[in-house]
Amino acid sequence: MRTKLFSLIAAMAATVLVALSAHAHHAFSAEFDSDRPIMLEGTVTKWEWINPHAWINVDVVNDDGETVAWRIEGGAPNALIRRGWTKDSLPPGTEIVIEGFLARDGSNRASGRSITFTDGSSLFVGSTGIGAAPGSEE
Repeated sequence: MRTKLFSLIAAMAATVLVALSAHAHHAFSAEFDSDRPIMLEGTVTKWEWINPHAWINVDVVNDDGETVAWRIEGGAPNALIRRGWTKDSLPPGTEIVIEGFLARDGSNRASGRSITFTDGSSLFVGSTGIGAAPGSEE
């Protein structure tokens, strides 16, 4: 009886963990809109090198001269390493141009596609695979 109860509890726990994992790693289209591309020019305030997606925090000066904080989602650190990124690629103060896609909820968030530096070099920052943004096959 105890073995069956333990097995049942273990199975329920596994089901909950799988559901949480699936929820945590969303599809691009669940949060971002491929029909709403955006280009932002700003200054990096923080580079979060974390799983499952890296985040770039950027201050952008809008048309009214106000500084607006944006969060840009990138690919997984492991994927970014294969594209030439390191955890030190975006120190605070770095001026960048970001191409990406706006969040569906209207917040100041976007899924990044590419980052261009002041010297003209650029790196792909987006996620790839099923559900990723258009053009993510780079």
